[in-house]
Amino acid sequence: MPGAFWIAHVEVSDAEAYGRYAALATDAIAKHGGRFLARGTRYVQLEGRDRARNVVAHFPSLEAAEACYRSPEYQAALEHARGAAERDLVIVEESA
Repeated sequence: MPGAFWIAHVEVSDAEAYGRYAALATDAIAKHGGRFLARGTRYVQLEGRDRARNVVAHFPSLEAAEACYRSPEYQAALEHARGAAERDLVIVEESA
């Protein structure tokens, strides 16, 4: 079964609240087998809307990535991000 990636583009407006989100989200992501490949590292924006924070996390499957997002632990974390950041998040399955 192919793995999957969370790809997030984020513009943080409230660093304190977003920090609370990040701490709780890290635990939820790990609980679902996720690990960060890139998290706020250097980037080059070539097309589309520029957002200062970009995150890529790898999960063992698309189902695990979606289950993480829908989990009570992640949804509790997400409450801190709402109003503290503008985000786009997509799950992309690895090519076989």
